[in-house]
Amino acid sequence: MSLTARHIQNFTGESNLEPHWGYAGRVVPCKNDPGSCEYLDVVYHSHDLGMLYSGIFWATIGAVLLIWAIGRRFFPSRTRADLPTPDHDDSKESAGGSSSNGRRPDNRSRLTRLRHAIASASRRRLLPNAARSLFGHTTRLQVLILAVLIGYLTVWSFVGIVYKTWVTPIKGQPDHVRNTRTSLGPWADRVGVLAYALTPLSILLASRESLLSLLTGVPYTSFMFLHRWTGYIILAQSLLHTLGWVIVEAALYKPQPTVWTTFMANQYAIWGFVALGVLVLLWLLSLNWTIRRTGYEFFRKAHYVLAMVYIGAVIGHWVQLQCFLVPGLVLWACDRLARLVRMAMLHYGWREGKGRYGFAAAHARARFWPDDKHGGLVRLDFDHPHRPWSIGQHFFLCFAEGSIWQSHPFTPLSLPVDGHGASLGLVRHSYIFRAKSGETRKIADLIRARVEGGRQDEAATTTPVILQGPYGESIADGITAETNVLCVAGGTGVTYVLPLLLSLVRERPSPDRKLELLWSVKRGQDVEWIEPELEELRRYGAAHGLKVRIVVTDDGASGAGPAGVSGEKALSGADAKEIIGASQSGNSSSDSIKSGSVSLTERGRPDVGQAVVDFVAGTIGGPTKVVGSGPPGMIGDLRAAVAQSNSGSKVWKGDQRFDVSLICDDRLEW
Repeated sequence: MSLTARHIQNFTGESNLEPHWGYAGRVVPCKNDPGSCEYLDVVYHSHDLGMLYSGIFWATIGAVLLIWAIGRRFFPSRTRADLPTPDHDDSKESAGGSSSNGRRPDNRSRLTRLRHAIASASRRRLLPNAARSLFGHTTRLQVLILAVLIGYLTVWSFVGIVYKTWVTPIKGQPDHVRNTRTSLGPWADRVGVLAYALTPLSILLASRESLLSLLTGVPYTSFMFLHRWTGYIILAQSLLHTLGWVIVEAALYKPQPTVWTTFMANQYAIWGFVALGVLVLLWLLSLNWTIRRTGYEFFRKAHYVLAMVYIGAVIGHWVQLQCFLVPGLVLWACDRLARLVRMAMLHYGWREGKGRYGFAAAHARARFWPDDKHGGLVRLDFDHPHRPWSIGQHFFLCFAEGSIWQSHPFTPLSLPVDGHGASLGLVRHSYIFRAKSGETRKIADLIRARVEGGRQDEAATTTPVILQGPYGESIADGITAETNVLCVAGGTGVTYVLPLLLSLVRERPSPDRKLELLWSVKRGQDVEWIEPELEELRRYGAAHGLKVRIVVTDDGASGAGPAGVSGEKALSGADAKEIIGASQSGNSSSDSIKSGSVSLTERGRPDVGQAVVDFVAGTIGGPTKVVGSGPPGMIGDLRAAVAQSNSGSKVWKGDQRFDVSLICDDRLEW
């Protein structure tokens, strides 16, 4: 009856209720004055169009995803050549030499060159960061997608509404007291309907078990920017919807304050204001300022709870539109269930030692490097039975000795290789992380206390770990035998790029391909974190001409000398002058090997932009793939440098050196 009164509809014995999807039914025939009946025509027609436009909106999203998925299936990107692992007997290694002194010839078809030229030109314009003050460390491409979404929603917010004003009499009131009915009400309803329609999209964009990633191949982390801004759009729509009806009920409808008091007594109005308040609170808690002061874990858990409260409140506000909200709840529940299933698949199985089927955590061997200035660092190593993951994917690790309600994303620095050759053999996991605060600090302090207390061997202690994953996409796809690869990492970000290099140096050497690693660390001693992997690069990288540059960024690093670091001490037993050195075979002729080098004589912050320019200039031919992981500022510099290194016109003319792409670890940005 509150809705009936709101819409000035009169029931009589001859009245029928005309259903309207997502709205209160309409009484027909209309028994009000002509102006009120015309206004009701606009209200219901505008709402029906709003529901239609919401359907078109979701149909558009579905069509884009379908076309994208079909394109990935029938027009896959280039994959790495299926090269056998070379025989690394030093006496048999060959450098492979350069095939030419000039530009590598381009034998690709015109269609292939056109496709890569368009991609190169797009990267030049869309890869750099957008306005940082507004969007943070976000590419122009993501902002362009956001602009298209906002423009699309803006069009659907205004089309199909009759913009007019009706001044209508009020039964029982004198002639000078009249209602002013405008198109503000129908427009506010349209904006509200679109806010409901966006809710499941927001949940879909935030899902870790992402259906969008399954269809498009884009990592779920790449959707976090759109998830955040979709929430901002919903907040803006809710504010406009509320403001519109507050103006209508508190100013345009008469007499006042009777109309406003009656309106606020309605349950749907109360729930509407509750939902808006929860949305504002969600926005406040999502600000970087708030997250820094309350902690990410508090933000995450509060976000879950408040999101569920918001959905419940908007169902209470307008239950007829729960057709948009129930799918959102289903998506959220499926995401949580899939996470539990992933964890169960990794940890449930037959336990031979106990003679039963059950759950068992992985027991990781841990090492700790103290660093009071920057926070200590922990390395975990363990073997676990499951299928190997793809290079570049990450796992969420829960430290059982800390809190089972928290998990953190980490990229394994080890190669995803089945150690026993069976389909479900043991796979080696290795992780490093810096212990600054929160759960990682708690685990690091626990390990440090055990070492200092002499309870376990100083070189290794153990801690139970629960895995969930893997997540993300492979970063090795699209890298062929002719692709030059530059890896740039800052601190623990080396875990993202190291497995790719380890995989590439195990392949057969490719003539003229250039490989390089630029790694910035706080102290020279930090190379101890990955000493086994550096040793493997030394053994296998010589034939590939792999060059490794290690830059020490902390002026207070220990060790004397012109660079502020002692190479021998930093490498802790490894060859400081040349980690990736010449072949150890009897034949040391420079004509038969391609030797690389490592430099520990650099100090300060590396110019990653110049590193990209120099790397591309030094290639003979072929496209370049830049793989980066580190602080957001470093990633922004990489994006700008990679964008400037692209040239669609030169790629079209056959110079593949100007086809430069970037893969970065998006997890470091959210």
